[in-house]
Amino acid sequence: MLFLENQKYSFPLLVVHVSWNKGKDLRNNWKCPHPFLLLYFFTALLFISCGSKVQSTAAIHEVPMAKDTAINNMQIIVGANRTMEYLPLLRDKKIAVVANQTSVIFKDDSGIRDGQPAYTHLVDSLISLNISVLRVFSPEHGFRGMADAGEKVEDGIDLQTGLPIISLYGAHRKPTKEDLEGIEMIVFDIQDVGVRFYTYIATLQLVMEACAENNIPIMVLDRPNPNGHYIDGPTMEVELTSFLGMTPIPLVYAMSIGEYAQMINEEGWLEKEAKAQLTVISLENYTHNSTYSLPIRPSPNLPNDQSINLYPSLGLFEGTNINAGRGTEFQFQRYGAPFLDKAEFSFTYIPEPNIGAKSPKHMGTICFGEDLSKRPRLSKVSLEWIIKAYQHCLEKSKFFNTSGFSKHAGTELLQKQIEAGMNEAEIRAIWQADLQNFAKIRAKYLLYP
Repeated sequence: MLFLENQKYSFPLLVVHVSWNKGKDLRNNWKCPHPFLLLYFFTALLFISCGSKVQSTAAIHEVPMAKDTAINNMQIIVGANRTMEYLPLLRDKKIAVVANQTSVIFKDDSGIRDGQPAYTHLVDSLISLNISVLRVFSPEHGFRGMADAGEKVEDGIDLQTGLPIISLYGAHRKPTKEDLEGIEMIVFDIQDVGVRFYTYIATLQLVMEACAENNIPIMVLDRPNPNGHYIDGPTMEVELTSFLGMTPIPLVYAMSIGEYAQMINEEGWLEKEAKAQLTVISLENYTHNSTYSLPIRPSPNLPNDQSINLYPSLGLFEGTNINAGRGTEFQFQRYGAPFLDKAEFSFTYIPEPNIGAKSPKHMGTICFGEDLSKRPRLSKVSLEWIIKAYQHCLEKSKFFNTSGFSKHAGTELLQKQIEAGMNEAEIRAIWQADLQNFAKIRAKYLLYP
């Protein structure tokens, strides 16, 4: 039994000859070469429907859902669902897949059915379709996506598929020649959130470098950027290049991961200005102004739309000693610390260990801060909260982790500006020339309006 998947849906079938036009509903476009095959087809569907629970239990691997998300992206078709575009390119090839828990093919438009996940993992789907998958490369948080931020992810074996998993996080961030032995193509499919210090785009760049060096084609299955509606923030300074920022782009760059892959390739940002043999399987019905809700957490500490929208702003606290909601169920929707002035901050919470935060900052200690879980949707990087926290910090020497903050901000200047008492408008004015220059470069690589 196979899962035969068109651009939107996944159908369990016995071996049946079916064809349909691009983007159309199966019911209106299938063609049968013989009348008896029609009877066979519906008999097969009836047979499978009776035993579908067994197949669905094996095929669907449940991971934590994004909480409180309004699924309003019904019309968008992600690259992974456009199987008719990429399966012919994978036939008779030995491939590796760079993937995590977001690398799925949705079984219906929303990815949710009766309140439960409704999707097949890309790796499971490819194997069921007899594509030769030799190994999986996993990014930060691991293949199934449950490791803490910054936690070392070990190599291993995926219990569901038996495939070897090679971690690309920790000391080993770029596939070696030995890792790629026997591989004829790499498929990259990971949901990004459009923030420079979110490490999946760094993993993409290093995988592209390895592909270029070893003459292996790479295919990127594109996914929407939930922060794709604006460009903002300080631009990365080359001197501060790290895994939290490898290219001179703003903090929020408003590109899908497929568009960004094209920019990496063509702007000479790979080692020795090499170019990978890149194919992007694009999205359908997507624009940069589309509001896209993620039905699967892209990482353990981004549980919902609000956290993803606030992440560019509150993520700057990662380079400070302020807790940004880790160790609570409102990650990146609040901030606080024991040494913020309780006369200014009446909101309190206590961080405790939870999924994705085994040892959160100020664990078990009352933090004074601010709840932002009900704030309206942002279309900019806000410095309001980090400036306010610094101004009302009772022990300013404890506030910044200077090295970490500069790497997150992409510049040493922002810390100096905050310490000097500059207001948000003054700081933002300094970003504008770099943002305008980036917008011109970005325009060359856009796949969507």
